[in-house]
Amino acid sequence: MRRQLRSSLVWVLTALSAATGCHPAKPFYLRETGDLSHYLDKATEIEHPDVDAPRLAEVDQAVAPFTVTNLDEMEIWELGLEDCVQVALQNSKVIRNAASIQANFGFAAALVDRTGQLPTVYDSALVESRSGGVSPYLGRGAAGTRSFFSSLQGNYGPEPTDRAENVGGVEAALAEFDAQFYSSFNFGNTHRPSNSQFGVAGVSSGHDGAFEATIAKKTAGGNLFRVSSNVDSSWNNQPSVARNLSGVYTATTSVEARFPLLRGRGEQINRIPVVLARINTDISLADFEASVRNLLMDTENAYWDLYFSYRSVEAAKIGRDSAQVTWKNIYEKRKFGALADQDEAQARGQYFQFRAQLESSLRDVCNNETRLRWLMGLAATDGRIIRPKDEPTTARVEFEWTEVHAESLFRSTELRQQKWRIKQRELELISAKNTLLPWLSVSTVARAVGVGDTIISANRNGADITNVTTTNGLPDPSGAIGSNAFQSMTGGDYSEAFVQLDFLPPQFGARRELSAVRNAQLGLARAKAHLEDMELNQSHLMSTAIRELDANYTIAQTNFNWWAATQKEVEAFETLYEGGKATLDLVLEAQRKRSQAQAQYYRSLTDYNKALAQVHYRKGSLLEHSNVFLTEGEWPVKAYDDAIEKARARDAATYMNYGWTRPRVISQGTVEQHTGTAEREAQKAELKQVLPIPTEDGEGNEEEMDDAQAPEGPVTKTAPAKPARNILPASASKPLK
Repeated sequence: MRRQLRSSLVWVLTALSAATGCHPAKPFYLRETGDLSHYLDKATEIEHPDVDAPRLAEVDQAVAPFTVTNLDEMEIWELGLEDCVQVALQNSKVIRNAASIQANFGFAAALVDRTGQLPTVYDSALVESRSGGVSPYLGRGAAGTRSFFSSLQGNYGPEPTDRAENVGGVEAALAEFDAQFYSSFNFGNTHRPSNSQFGVAGVSSGHDGAFEATIAKKTAGGNLFRVSSNVDSSWNNQPSVARNLSGVYTATTSVEARFPLLRGRGEQINRIPVVLARINTDISLADFEASVRNLLMDTENAYWDLYFSYRSVEAAKIGRDSAQVTWKNIYEKRKFGALADQDEAQARGQYFQFRAQLESSLRDVCNNETRLRWLMGLAATDGRIIRPKDEPTTARVEFEWTEVHAESLFRSTELRQQKWRIKQRELELISAKNTLLPWLSVSTVARAVGVGDTIISANRNGADITNVTTTNGLPDPSGAIGSNAFQSMTGGDYSEAFVQLDFLPPQFGARRELSAVRNAQLGLARAKAHLEDMELNQSHLMSTAIRELDANYTIAQTNFNWWAATQKEVEAFETLYEGGKATLDLVLEAQRKRSQAQAQYYRSLTDYNKALAQVHYRKGSLLEHSNVFLTEGEWPVKAYDDAIEKARARDAATYMNYGWTRPRVISQGTVEQHTGTAEREAQKAELKQVLPIPTEDGEGNEEEMDDAQAPEGPVTKTAPAKPARNILPASASKPLK
């Protein structure tokens, strides 16, 4: 027995061990097919959005970029400054500015900063069309039941959150005063067993219905008006000694009005959200004006930088050619033993120095031309290379300090923006102070009522719900049968009136309201402090711009005299060197200084023109200086037709004078963009000094200046070289050997 028990136990343990050891690590599924194509092993991957946006032709049709070695293959595209400005404005849905790019477009991460954060032509329209908050519904509720709103505490009067950043666009703010229509219909019936001896077969049945149609409107003065029509029906089969009929219809027409007496009264306080929204639009328009102004400034700077790059190429080309001729002559003399090897090496080093300077200048031409193209919204390369055809002005322009200083303080876009912000802070302070007043309002209701066992009929039958007689001591409702609810209501026999006076002061201490007032006062003080500091900065910037204008003109005069002197020096040392009375290093040094002086002259001349644009930039007349006028674009023809019809309707209407509750003036009128200062400056410029600049025949025009205007120091009448710009300098060729 024990042996049999032991054997059975061994077999059981063996079976359990085998079952445990053979248990699979993964479950087995009977209908598994092995197709796991629906399985995703990653929750997040980098993917492309399903957006099919067409690219600009300037992107798709861009050709290989030109470089220093293939400039000769490019077609010359001569453009004036006005042409560049026109193209830049036409291609600027996104208004670019030079400050938004980094050197050589170095970081891809800056792409969003360069474009995603730049102003566009849509920004002002986006601000204008912002939806803002949702107004409370004015349709339901009646006087005596918290009046027009669902809550007395939260909705009476303007909230202290009337702030510029919380309002939407002008249309959204004006929607507060639009009429609101509301309608509702409901119906329900009952049919259930009744534990009452009066029920029909022990069943209680009936129906109830209601219809409401309401139109409500809030006026600019804060008054609320509502007209509503209601029809209610109630019927059941439960007899009652208190009822004449088993069911009736009740029709009412109500005219309700609520008049605020303290908080929330008047056009000034109720139109604050509208005015704040309009000021937001004005600020966005100023932002747009500033972005266009910055684009014009950057375009003009890029234009003159490109002009200087060409002039720098020309100066380097002249120096390279002179060094090449000198190297060739010395090379020939060295072959016959007339000069030492160090002289030839020195001349060769001078040549390659000028050649490297020329190639560096060509690279600057490529970079500055690309920068100008980017500001103009053109393709990086299109087989043409832009070359400025306008010459910088050489006339000395002087500004009357008191005029331009006052003009800069009045026409500055940034100062105008800040003044709009001050006006917003003033309106917010008015709104905050209004919340200190208690809510006091009068609500009135006039209501016509009618009851009948039918709703409406075409003819009046004279039946009335009150026509109940007594027969054998019991009520006889036969005279009320056929009564009409609308007939009873329009008969004028039944009417109701209601008057409600609501009074809700701030919480004791009014700490929330006083805190809002204090916050608004501090915001106004801060905005005024910012304006004072901005005006001080504007004065400093205007002073710096005038100083730079005069300094660059004076430096340009001095650099021209330096250029003329170095030309004489080169001619003198070359003559002395040919006669054996000067060393080679003096000739090479004179050539180097001549090239440097020529480049510095054109650098100071372009800086003078950029400084002139900077003066216009600071005094707010750069758009006028560039002949640009900002105005609203054309609307569809239907919009103008609708506007004319509304204007005719307003002309035929009766004017209502709001009297002392009229909102205060917040604007001084339209900004005058062109005030004629450019014409006055042009007339003054005709009488001013003109910089000496080489003419096409190689002669300077400094002889046209009188002694009082002539620059100090020696001035030569011989130009260093003809500064032609009609071709790009060719690559230097090697000297003959």
